[in-house]
Amino acid sequence: MTDGKSKKSKKDKAGYGIGIGIALGVAFGAAINNVGLGIALGICFGAAYDATQAKKAKEKSKDDENSDP
Repeated sequence: MTDGKSKKSKKDKAGYGIGIGIALGVAFGAAINNVGLGIALGICFGAAYDATQAKKAKEKSKDDENSDP
């Protein structure tokens, strides 16, 4: 029986980096008075963060499969 609380898998967390990147990009863009540039940079850095996290998760799952006897 489950307690109703489930852990989110890495697949469920995909896209959080872009969302956080956009939010930080808007704040940065407002600070430099160029919101368009801030959003663009936020999307770039957020997508890069998501890609590295996905790569790490894939490598970890591959290592876990190889280590099982």
